[in-house]
Amino acid sequence: MSEPEVATKAPESDAVEASPIPGAAPAQQTGGPTTTTTMGEHCTTDRPTPMGQASTGEITKLGDVDVYISKPADYPHTPARLLLLLTGGTGLKSVNNQIQADRFASEGYVVVMPDLFSGDAAPNSKSTGTLPDVAAAAAADTSSSSGGSSSILEVFKIKAAETAKSFLIDMWLARHTEEKVMPILHKVMDACREEFADAVATGGGIYAVGYCFGGRYILLLAAERPVHQQQTTALPWSTAKKQPAAETAAGEEKKTQGPHIKAGALAHATLVSRDDFRGLKAPISVVSVENDPLFPDEVRTAGEDYMSRNNVEHEVQVYPGVPHGFAVVGEYEDENIKSAQATAFEQMLKWIKEH
Repeated sequence: MSEPEVATKAPESDAVEASPIPGAAPAQQTGGPTTTTTMGEHCTTDRPTPMGQASTGEITKLGDVDVYISKPADYPHTPARLLLLLTGGTGLKSVNNQIQADRFASEGYVVVMPDLFSGDAAPNSKSTGTLPDVAAAAAADTSSSSGGSSSILEVFKIKAAETAKSFLIDMWLARHTEEKVMPILHKVMDACREEFADAVATGGGIYAVGYCFGGRYILLLAAERPVHQQQTTALPWSTAKKQPAAETAAGEEKKTQGPHIKAGALAHATLVSRDDFRGLKAPISVVSVENDPLFPDEVRTAGEDYMSRNNVEHEVQVYPGVPHGFAVVGEYEDENIKSAQATAFEQMLKWIKEH
């Protein structure tokens, strides 16, 4: 059953609004006009790493995919379970993401964090190149203006910076669609079943947690989907096999695959549509922020309704007074956000431990 929801509001400044992009995940349907918000600052830029903390795992290859692996200190002498951790746009080399993986490893999990973006992490304020330089220069010029006046030129510079950042994120999202990401996940999971067969067996399957961009893929991995749908969305079009006409004839039973995980937990997911909840089978825990423009309340509540109607075991907790991205490791001055971050970790950890 769902946890009681608590009203909250995410800061509007955390959102980056962008136009729909060809090949990207479907725009979020909220019952009214199409939502065009795609990714926010917290999805693509790390917070400062907590003082004195550093990652302890290693980057290696698994199934020809770069992965960060973190293990319990006493593994393999003590049994552990296998956990897949799916990141936001900052990706594999983010120290904060690596520390997040280490925290789950310290709780008894062999954590595998795959590079979902094939070395192409999301653009952020530290990126180099023509458009990021334009954005940085515009922001710098505006901040150095005298008297803090809001002239037409300053407004233009701010808008130019925002447009440049949105354009970069749109282009990045167009390169990292479901058709590209799902094959990476299947490769890594297949390799995990061989390399860490003991951990998969100990847990009776693979567990998964996801943040921001990675949150949507928890839903996809937790679902039972038609085989032909998986072939046309999880593989490049050039290699997807067409279904024989006999298999798609009216009245013939469709074959399905999934779910691919035993249980999953996701925090402030992005790019989620109502359709992403269809076919859910594995137990799901949701960490959410109410009025989050990157995960609209309408989409979240539609998902809750679907899970309730279809007897999918789930819990949903809405956190007050926190920004999108708050559950990812990172330093905040606000004690309420720090406390919520710790609580969200405990929620996700407790869920996978109990399943």
